[in-house]
Amino acid sequence: MAELVKVSEKKSAQPDVSARKKALLLGHQLGLGSEDEYRPSNSSIVERAQHRQHKLLSRYQANLETIYAIALTHTPSDVTGVDLDPDWAHQFFQLAEQIHNRKMQELWGRILANEITKPGNFSLRTLSILKQLTHKEAQTFEKALGMAIKVNGETRLKLINGYRYTGGIGQLFRKSAPINIGFSNFGMPYSSILTLVDAGILHRGEFETGLLNSKNSISFTLLSETMKLTPKSGHLLLTYYRLTPIGDELTQLIQPKADSEYIKAFRALFAKDFRIE
Repeated sequence: MAELVKVSEKKSAQPDVSARKKALLLGHQLGLGSEDEYRPSNSSIVERAQHRQHKLLSRYQANLETIYAIALTHTPSDVTGVDLDPDWAHQFFQLAEQIHNRKMQELWGRILANEITKPGNFSLRTLSILKQLTHKEAQTFEKALGMAIKVNGETRLKLINGYRYTGGIGQLFRKSAPINIGFSNFGMPYSSILTLVDAGILHRGEFETGLLNSKNSISFTLLSETMKLTPKSGHLLLTYYRLTPIGDELTQLIQPKADSEYIKAFRALFAKDFRIE
């Protein structure tokens, strides 16, 4: 029994040890850990502040060098480059130095390469939003773009979540509730929608089209998949979420993957009230 107690105590203590180690590592980042000839206990508070500032600036420099190296790999040698706007460049490097996540550094490197090749695609406001975007939020955005659709060749994407039947005598014989695709079934719960809204990538609330003309087909392009939908009546309208201007700019950086199951479900949902080609 005593041995079991000791084993139990050891297991329960393990998370505390791990957390303490993480706390000690954080102390090193704050300049409160001994390194080489530096001993915080022997240093004044001014010296500790200077040591922390030195470590911070060194890390910022490493971040910028990584982002710059990434930009070089995305900058073509057979295209004429342009000088960056000085104000844009100043803000870019001030923001970029604080990007520590390797995946996010990749995005910032591609922005820099893009601006050198074709300036004006990314506003300072977009850079400010991107700096606050976490890697997890970027993954959520990537998932959303994998479901986003271009309607009739429009450049701006829509996140179409279903359609609604409104008006006409046919409405007397069917439910008036919206018919939705159910994003949550494909790893995109409503909480993810709210995350993108809070990040400034999606407009808040759903939008609706006007009533669709039953004589006109609508072209939907979902990544490499193209389909034509023709309403079976003149009492249908689409419901969707719309990207903000900042979201539109950020689409240039994200390379989403197609979800065949989502496309299949999308076709099945619309087949009841639309002819699909």
